[in-house]
Amino acid sequence: MRKSFKENIKSAVAIPVVAICMLLAVTILASCNSTRQAGVSDQASSVYDRVIKSGQLRCAYVMYPPACIKDPNNGQLSGVFVEAVEALGKNLGLKVQWTEEVGWGSMIEGLETNRYDIIGSGVWPNSNRARVVGFSKPLFYSAIGAYVRPDDTRFSKDLASINSLTVKIATIDGETAEVIARNKFPKAQRISLPQLSDVSQMLLNVSQHKADVAFVEAYTAHQFLNANPKSVKNALLSEPVAIFGNCLMFKRGQSELKSMLDTALDELIDTGFIDKLLDKYEPEPGLFFRVARPYQLRPNQP
Repeated sequence: MRKSFKENIKSAVAIPVVAICMLLAVTILASCNSTRQAGVSDQASSVYDRVIKSGQLRCAYVMYPPACIKDPNNGQLSGVFVEAVEALGKNLGLKVQWTEEVGWGSMIEGLETNRYDIIGSGVWPNSNRARVVGFSKPLFYSAIGAYVRPDDTRFSKDLASINSLTVKIATIDGETAEVIARNKFPKAQRISLPQLSDVSQMLLNVSQHKADVAFVEAYTAHQFLNANPKSVKNALLSEPVAIFGNCLMFKRGQSELKSMLDTALDELIDTGFIDKLLDKYEPEPGLFFRVARPYQLRPNQP
């Protein structure tokens, strides 16, 4: 039976509509596959891959002498970690780029958003940070003391007495002293400074009676006392509040990057490069703790 004119028109229209629908379905499917593949590719791309491909190691930094020092006149960076990272980059055949200054509380965000590859100025590992970032092996260790005013004897026998509602601890937002205060002395009050504050400001707050205690390393206290004699003292020399390794910090889950950095740091430590750096920046012996060697020399072995 012959189709009517109206039926022929319907058939002619239906064929393009079906074709268009099929074309749209194929396009959407292809787009989804492309997006999924791009996501997998981005996820699979590691910081190590990016560093090796670009030949550059992008380093953010926190101003913290003697690990990282900036010349106020020309902006030139120096310090234990700055020189160590420069040497590490040279040995690895990588160009080191010091990209931006960051704060203790904001430095992790830049790692997660890939603004830079590592924090190259040295960081103390702690449990809070370890949940979201990774660390290299330590270049050296720092002992943290509890510094008080010279006439304050409340904590000279036992630092546990700092954990009191009447005690004020000077801290900086996101800095390790804040973590120590929160975890070890939760009852004490915290007098907090903005995250870009100089660490010596905590000692200044103690000397000016704005706080009772500041947790800082021996080098920082030594420099502060040189400028402000007899303004503070270590409450208990025989008992550091904590001892931390000074490490490079990077995005979590970067095992290849960590292996490369650790190997390069081992080379700097074993060849004596780090010892010479510490000697250069240590104003008096005993302020820094060296990394112990995993081997023992014979008495007559050169």
